[in-house]
Amino acid sequence: MKLKYGKEEIQLPIQDENIIKILNLKKQKALLNPENRLKSLLKNPINSLSLGDLIIQKKAKKILIIVNDITRPTPYKVILPPLLDELHQIGIIKENIIFMVATGIHRSNSREEIKEMFGENIFSAYKFINHDCDDPHLKNLGKLKSGNKLWVDPIVSDIDFIITTGVIVPHYFAGFSGGRKSILPGICGRKTIEANHARMVSSDSRAGNLKGNPVHQEMQEAAEKVGVDFNINVVTDENHQIVEIVAGELLTSWQYGVEVCKQIYFCPIKKKADIVIASAGGYPKDINVYQAQKALENACHAVKPGGTIILLAECTEGYGEPTFEKWIEEANTPDDIIKRLKNKFVLGGHKAYSIAKLTKEVEVILISSLPPEKVRKLFFIPMENISQATEYIKEKYGEDFQAYILPSGNTVLPFSSIPG
Repeated sequence: MKLKYGKEEIQLPIQDENIIKILNLKKQKALLNPENRLKSLLKNPINSLSLGDLIIQKKAKKILIIVNDITRPTPYKVILPPLLDELHQIGIIKENIIFMVATGIHRSNSREEIKEMFGENIFSAYKFINHDCDDPHLKNLGKLKSGNKLWVDPIVSDIDFIITTGVIVPHYFAGFSGGRKSILPGICGRKTIEANHARMVSSDSRAGNLKGNPVHQEMQEAAEKVGVDFNINVVTDENHQIVEIVAGELLTSWQYGVEVCKQIYFCPIKKKADIVIASAGGYPKDINVYQAQKALENACHAVKPGGTIILLAECTEGYGEPTFEKWIEEANTPDDIIKRLKNKFVLGGHKAYSIAKLTKEVEVILISSLPPEKVRKLFFIPMENISQATEYIKEKYGEDFQAYILPSGNTVLPFSSIPG
């Protein structure tokens, strides 16, 4: 079989008898007419009055639609036209509809990127604003139960009705994306986001888990405090085709989408293996270490403690994020990073922490375009190609070694017991 590596594919030189299972996304049929599906949901949403009745009930005039940034591929050209048609039929004028790009701590999206995501017609007809987590005029909505202060974009003071949109996939410490993440981190201040993400050190803050997950719980509380009026989320396959759309009350609609997501992205395993051979999924998922780290997190769910992960990730753009790179370069051991983050949580450093924590549990071989010394700084073993890595594991585990293959490491979540 072949695994994606950058814009190429690499032939895997191992025999069928060495493969326990190939861990793939469960194939689901894409919706034939997602536009009609959404039109129906706007009239008959999940656990909510229709969108029109809600707006009439609130006497809302100014509508805020929160959308994802360029880093989270979402089929907006499909889902926005039915939503906008419905708003106009209700009597909302274009000038009173504002789109906010939920950048969290990411950079602002350029006009060209926004045009690419939403199409020329929508881009030219409506107002788009990038959230700025460092805006000096952020609004303080008080303290959350944790004591974290809820700083949000000041636009929430100027609108009558909030609609959140997004895509639901497993997330390595929030459990799942979508729903409440449009608010926190989407439109919150840097300090609020940092305090929330600092909770990733909890053992319950992991991919696919919501039970007792403090990151998720605080995100949901923040969304309720801000006051989301309506939610639209999609579940897509790895080709970004829509498999399901959910719409309605924020928590209930999102939870329904999460269950659909589990059916597609969760891959059951009977036992953990000594070896997992994973591809991050090729370009752009393996454009840098910062992105490819997600594949390591997922692969770790299928490997025994002390086992070996072989990761194929080209990483043409190196480490990929300045703070992450600084933390890696300044550390001599994984414990240096772990102690550093526990002493003071810093965004960017959290990725270095995730890698450091993982390398204390398993051995990682990286096949990439990075110089060997850069790979070693990550506490990985550098190897030139998959053949060299295969010879290494034959020597370590024997000719009859048993391995899982994870072709889409950034998205598929192996599990031996269903996460909460």
